[in-house]
Amino acid sequence: MAETGASALPPTPAHSPLFRAEHFVWLTARVLEQRLFAYHFLNGAADPVETALDAYRNEDGGYGHALEPDLRGPVSQPLHTGHALAVLDAIGRCGGQRVERVCRYLTSVSTADGALPSVGPGRRGYPTAPSVPVVADPPSDLLATGPVVGLLHRNEVWHAWLFRATDFCWQAVESLEKSHPREIAAAVAFLDAVPDRPRAQALADRLGRLVRAQRLAALDAGRSADRPVAPDQPFASGPAPGEPHFPHDFARTPRSLARAWFTEDEMARSLDFLAAQQQEDGGWPTRHPRWAPGTALETRPMATIEALRTLRAHGRHVG
Repeated sequence: MAETGASALPPTPAHSPLFRAEHFVWLTARVLEQRLFAYHFLNGAADPVETALDAYRNEDGGYGHALEPDLRGPVSQPLHTGHALAVLDAIGRCGGQRVERVCRYLTSVSTADGALPSVGPGRRGYPTAPSVPVVADPPSDLLATGPVVGLLHRNEVWHAWLFRATDFCWQAVESLEKSHPREIAAAVAFLDAVPDRPRAQALADRLGRLVRAQRLAALDAGRSADRPVAPDQPFASGPAPGEPHFPHDFARTPRSLARAWFTEDEMARSLDFLAAQQQEDGGWPTRHPRWAPGTALETRPMATIEALRTLRAHGRHVG
């Protein structure tokens, strides 16, 4: 166990979801996801996760090197950097000089209104998923900005970049009318952590009504008629365009403001569906479009860890 950074734990039942997922992770995952799995489920330490994450860090304070598998190449990108912040948040290391450097990078790539684009310019021909919008002058994007601002607020980070970025998120969320599931999920990531709780609660209530009115959540996994088809949308982590979103995709934990949008039965069906998605090899499927063999292999362990964490957060036994 010393080599995994994990401490000895009681044996996992041989046919439990966790046991099967562990085999899948050791077989297929990048070092970062192996270390994350050990941290979350095998009593592993945070230091090895941080060390593995350092391989993706650049001198400008951002992250690159295909940390998000659909963006290849070494250059720093907002989505890579948001992914890195999510890892640091998961292991309780989202603070200090490291995050100060990240915020300087975020400042350097922000748009005129202080927000982040999903993908910055300067891809220089590096391989990129067809669904990734690469444009010369990328616009501000709630999908990229909302989760990052939420993570920084949740960790009580203070940096000048947050002021205008937070204002952008408030305005973007308040102006949502006709939306798509990924945009709603990004709004939830912001609202779950922003300090002004009454304002966040009021906006979350409105978004919940919007989600139900526009049928943005598949409320019964067994009925295809309930599965919404999302409009074409820019790239972000999560299910691909056209794939249904379920209640657990919006409310990753019971503490999320989005949990109130769904009944007990609706959430139970959603979690049943998520649990049943575990494949024969022990991993969960990815809902990203498969455009290259390597990216699918890299993405599935990430989806597997996220599925296990979601199930466990909602009180489901995983092993």
